[in-house]
Amino acid sequence: MSIIKGFSVKCKLCNRNAVIYQRHSGRHLCKRHFIDDIYKRVKYAVRKYNMIERDDRIAVALSGGKDSVALLHILVSLYGHRRDLEFVAITVDEGIAGYREETVEISRRITSELDVEHIIVSFREHCGLSLDEMVKKGDKKPCTYCGVLRKHLLNKASREAGATKLATGHNLDDETQTILLNFLQGDVERLARLIPQRIQEGLILRIKPLREIYEREVVTYNLLNDLPLALDECPYSHFPVRAMVRDFIYEFEEKYPGRKFSIMRSFERLIPCFKHEFPQKDLNRCQICGEPSSKEICQACKLLEEIKGR
Repeated sequence: MSIIKGFSVKCKLCNRNAVIYQRHSGRHLCKRHFIDDIYKRVKYAVRKYNMIERDDRIAVALSGGKDSVALLHILVSLYGHRRDLEFVAITVDEGIAGYREETVEISRRITSELDVEHIIVSFREHCGLSLDEMVKKGDKKPCTYCGVLRKHLLNKASREAGATKLATGHNLDDETQTILLNFLQGDVERLARLIPQRIQEGLILRIKPLREIYEREVVTYNLLNDLPLALDECPYSHFPVRAMVRDFIYEFEEKYPGRKFSIMRSFERLIPCFKHEFPQKDLNRCQICGEPSSKEICQACKLLEEIKGR
């Protein structure tokens, strides 16, 4: 996937100048046909998994990063005209000094431009501590606190906002890395949970409309539509094993374009087997916060009790 610069190459589908070379399809595409292709693949994913249905109120997890900004823009562009659908953006402010302030501001700006309702929830407001403070006080890795509590707050805020679905910005690269990583770690049960089997009370169904879109295509989409592009990584992010898997898939894709789709399709063929062997568990309610949990006390409450008890 590369943006065409410095010379004129015609689009494979019309006589306009191409703006990108799409390696997996072998096509040069102009801006119009590239965006059309993005929309086509998003609609394919939405239809395949019934991600968007009549009368849905869809919460979009909007971090302000490139993927979530593109996701919101694409969903509004494709479905914003439908009177039976509503969109609300939810931003979680974890409290990461020098990093989260910029993306929260980007989230405010894009929701204002698209006229989408915007809700901001913070770790400090709901948990009593920012992520920075949790890291200093606790003994867990930053991503443990962030992952558990962010998921917890997104579900809670989505439900309280009356959402029926929660859309996240996971792209093709994210999905294939997760698939291969779980295979290598032998965590087949986690693989089975990548595609929810049924709705459970209190748990907002997650959808991933960008699962057919390359990360590089997300960046290109944002550039072509003059959307904010925050590319800085979280200062706490450090996944050595995932980085190795990411680099392997990237190199494999460079030599054999389209292999990320091959990984995705292989996984999809195995979904019925995964679901048969690992049926979705019934959830209870956490005895402390009342949120859905497979145990008496949810992981979010366990982490918070541990930190506050130190």
